[in-house]
Amino acid sequence: MENNGVGMGVLSNGAPYLTGRGLARLCGISNANTVAIADDWQVEPIKLRIAKIKEIIREGQGDDTQAFIGVNRSGSIHHAFPEQVVMAVLEYYALDSPKLNDHARKAYRTLARKGFTDFVYESVGIPRNATAKDLATAQYMDRVGLFTNSVPDGYFSIFKEISEMFASLVSHGIIIDSSFVPDISVGITWAKYWEDENLESVYGMRQSFQSSYPSYYPQSAAGKLDANCYPDDALAEFRKWLKQEYYTDKLQPYLKGKIRSGSIDQMAALQIIDGLKPAQIAKS
Repeated sequence: MENNGVGMGVLSNGAPYLTGRGLARLCGISNANTVAIADDWQVEPIKLRIAKIKEIIREGQGDDTQAFIGVNRSGSIHHAFPEQVVMAVLEYYALDSPKLNDHARKAYRTLARKGFTDFVYESVGIPRNATAKDLATAQYMDRVGLFTNSVPDGYFSIFKEISEMFASLVSHGIIIDSSFVPDISVGITWAKYWEDENLESVYGMRQSFQSSYPSYYPQSAAGKLDANCYPDDALAEFRKWLKQEYYTDKLQPYLKGKIRSGSIDQMAALQIIDGLKPAQIAKS
């Protein structure tokens, strides 16, 4: 999510953060400066700028041991700057930097009045006392909005067709964020099934449409992406495959990977798998 170009978000534990570029934009400095702050945080002897920023953090009873939280996104580590670091860096550029920085001063006054957490929560459109389900729902709905009217008439998209899976994940407190994108798993597996079974000869050619991710997802840096959509005539086939093959055989290995990465716990995964198993019609 961005507010006037300031990239931000909320971690799965509810903690607000700014991206590196967001912090640079907030303070009116170059992105290279925020990269340098992160790189110099543990350097000895400590540099004057870092020493002052850490001093500000300690004065506020904050933790100055790390500049950012490393968030794993598709194998890459992205910087999430937490509140105490953001406010200390902003205060430094507003009040202590050798160079006059009116931009930082104005931002500092704004956040001093509003508060960092309220600023981020209000910007991403979630309530101040948001639960894990609130956060997951907000991120899912942001993605839904980007799919509106994007799929050609007569075709269906994987993302919209697995809403039941998203609902089950959210109901079990699973955060649907940029590190947990189950439609990619379903899409890849269904595409292989489509080709292996030569379903194009039965239902006609699939098409592509342009999809994108919310601005606060690292994947959004790639801009518009081509995604597959399939003829509506194949919808019954897809739903049958989803219930009888994906939910039965493929979902468990996918969720096991998320257990290993720490995204979900084992009990929640088992409950999700059981909840999505096809119901059996009782025999009379």
